[in-house]
Amino acid sequence: MKRKPNPECLDADAPEATEEWFAKARPAKSVLPELMGEDVAEEMLKPKRGRPVTLQPKAHVNIRLDADILEAFKDGGVGWQTRINSALRDWLKTHPGERKD
Repeated sequence: MKRKPNPECLDADAPEATEEWFAKARPAKSVLPELMGEDVAEEMLKPKRGRPVTLQPKAHVNIRLDADILEAFKDGGVGWQTRINSALRDWLKTHPGERKD
């Protein structure tokens, strides 16, 4: 069963995309340099893959916690690992002499 288009999403000023329109279409790599300039087009067309590199990446660790502690953090919803990280950071701030280097 086909859905009816949402009238609020239709743009009356936008022309319908026809076969003729698609036949005239050109790839972005040939159009962008004309519109934006060579340098900008080259930057826009560079593939951007993966997660952005961070200056301070986090380390992956396995840690065993009491079930009630883990449950309390998870009950807070999304971001429970970040909250554990913050709690550990706060502990380090309040116990500076107990840190071994």
